[in-house]
Amino acid sequence: MTALKISEAATLAIHTMAVLGANPGKTVSAAEIAETLKASRDHLAKVLQRLVRGGFVESARGPQGGFTLARPADGVALLEVYEYIEGPFATRNCLLDERICGIDKCAMGEQLFDANAKLKKFLSETTFGVLAESFAENVKNTEE
Repeated sequence: MTALKISEAATLAIHTMAVLGANPGKTVSAAEIAETLKASRDHLAKVLQRLVRGGFVESARGPQGGFTLARPADGVALLEVYEYIEGPFATRNCLLDERICGIDKCAMGEQLFDANAKLKKFLSETTFGVLAESFAENVKNTEE
């Protein structure tokens, strides 16, 4: 079990950006992305539409069509895509959307706030260029 959970749409968006970043200058089809990520083509198609509308990805139609990054991978922080899909990143100090305990200061409050602040910092300082490098290296290692 993991404590951090983000939506499937945000996960697909982040991974899709990494796949495209790992293939600079190459048009990658939705089918190739879905196969690489072992993802549902239908759900991926919806995420790709959102990424195109958000200006993160460009699409090309036709037999040689597919998707490319709209901006260099080093120029897009993970936080930009995360917030585009999920909305503003909250660094609240309660695990629940609405407190149910009635205590003003949660016993885990500062630790949760600190953990959220560190995650937000990581997402804002890490670009898809870094993620794409790591992704390309992992793909290369599994092919050998």
